[in-house]
Amino acid sequence: MKTVILIPARYASTRYPGKPLAELTLPDGSKKSLIRLSWEAANRVAGVAEVHVVTDDDRIREHAKGFGASVIMTSPEAENGTARCAEALREGQVEADLIVNLQGDAPLTPEWFVEDLIAAMRDDHEAQVATPVLQCDPLTYGHFVEDRKAGRVGGTTAVFNAKGHALYFSKEVLPFIDPDKVPATNIPVYHHVGVYAYRPAALQAYSRWPVSELEILEGLEQLRFLVNDTKVRCVEVEGKGRVFWELNNPEDVARINSVLKDL
Repeated sequence: MKTVILIPARYASTRYPGKPLAELTLPDGSKKSLIRLSWEAANRVAGVAEVHVVTDDDRIREHAKGFGASVIMTSPEAENGTARCAEALREGQVEADLIVNLQGDAPLTPEWFVEDLIAAMRDDHEAQVATPVLQCDPLTYGHFVEDRKAGRVGGTTAVFNAKGHALYFSKEVLPFIDPDKVPATNIPVYHHVGVYAYRPAALQAYSRWPVSELEILEGLEQLRFLVNDTKVRCVEVEGKGRVFWELNNPEDVARINSVLKDL
């Protein structure tokens, strides 16, 4: 099964313009951009044939080429990372049996998250799309609650059935837990990790479907699959002591830097 990783990256983020080029501080004090750290994370994944940065922005293209990345250019009309991946497939810029979308704002994504995702797609023939979920530890759950109290849109939560197929994704903290009843361990809230694996047919169908109302309201591209009755497998992954968080808002830089210092 030929697997290719695509890293969609756009400059014009509403919440954080220029986000892919934001610099993070490494343990030795040196700095690397968000897109470079995401590219390095992708290259640590075993069993992947190719890794490409996918963008419509010349600044990101030149920066990525500067550290040795392969770059695929797409049109500015692509409304999200999945659409950008679909365009690369449709235009013949990539050929694969499985396409992994490792979004360019998740430099803390461990390679085993993606490897588990690829393995799940080999085993679950019902699933057309798969994405990792990570059970919240108290620190991560606290970040979710803190963001919502401050009116910030932070990470995404996932709810899934007994087979692991997604029921819903939301930027609200789901399921709701009474603040007085939050358990100290095994918090039943799952953090959706911003990685997807698609079979080519599902990715091709995505670009043919109209944008759904839920997708617009939540700002979550994966909801288009659920609205169109496409099975999305939620693959539970283990943190193995690694704290995971995406760079969604400028406030997240400090959170991610604190984790990088401990790696």
